[in-house]
Amino acid sequence: MILDILSNRCSVRMFREQTIPQDVIDYILEAGRLSPSGGNEQPWAFGLVTERRLIEAISCAAYNQKWIGRAPLLIVLCTRVVEDERGARDIQVSRFPEWKEEILNADKGFYSRMNAEEHQTKIPGTHMVLAALEHGIGSTWVSYFNVGEVSKLLGLPPEYIPSEILVFGYPGGEMRPRPKKNREEVVFVNKFNK
Repeated sequence: MILDILSNRCSVRMFREQTIPQDVIDYILEAGRLSPSGGNEQPWAFGLVTERRLIEAISCAAYNQKWIGRAPLLIVLCTRVVEDERGARDIQVSRFPEWKEEILNADKGFYSRMNAEEHQTKIPGTHMVLAALEHGIGSTWVSYFNVGEVSKLLGLPPEYIPSEILVFGYPGGEMRPRPKKNREEVVFVNKFNK
């Protein structure tokens, strides 16, 4: 069943003027809440945006991507930023020893934002997109936006940053999944030999 859902998923940028029922929104959020995270940290918060004027303002903060402003629902995936918790720099140095000096000497605020565990926030986002599709709701990920502006619009505290914007709505046209590479192009066994 999951492969059927995945094979039908595509980005949707045209939506019908139809409100998403609250029980479906709750289902989508629950799919995100149940997501795994490293060390079970759950370093996220989900900004549910349904107010038309706020959706339009976020559309402007996303460099005037007007199609976003016509969606009935946004979920902004927010990541909790922790400054150098659990030896984060040591972990990155162990991963990238050739960049040791740059990692250790980076400004604390800059480093904390660049090393934020945004990748973990993408896990619940993926779950939400698939849960929405189960209910016939299309979506698109948006990464291209002004983080500071969206933070202000949502009233986020300094320890959180918006990582991704998920745009949801009932498709206003036919959903056309794009072709994917075949397995041989993306899988290697034991050693990369392409």
